[in-house]
Amino acid sequence: MPHSSDSSDSSSFSQSPPPGKQDSSDDMRKVQRREKNRIAAQKSRLRQTQKADTLHLESEDLERQNAALRREIKQLTEAMMLYATHSFHQPHISSPRFQH
Repeated sequence: MPHSSDSSDSSSFSQSPPPGKQDSSDDMRKVQRREKNRIAAQKSRLRQTQKADTLHLESEDLERQNAALRREIKQLTEAMMLYATHSFHQPHISSPRFQH
């Protein structure tokens, strides 16, 4: 029976552990793999949380910018309407060069 493919030496059976130790070795690999996976999942969740926090802050900043721009639009629109109303009711002064 050949031993596992993760070993670089495939020449003999003497290098594989006895059946009882093989089970123990497999168990250790499973524990190590689970621990490694647990750490990777924890890091992934942390990255997701950080990304969500960053997006939340960016969203709040964009909301503030949007509100400021809406206020500016309102002010400019009011100023434009005031100017249009004011200039519409002003008597037109003719330029001397257009008088006959």
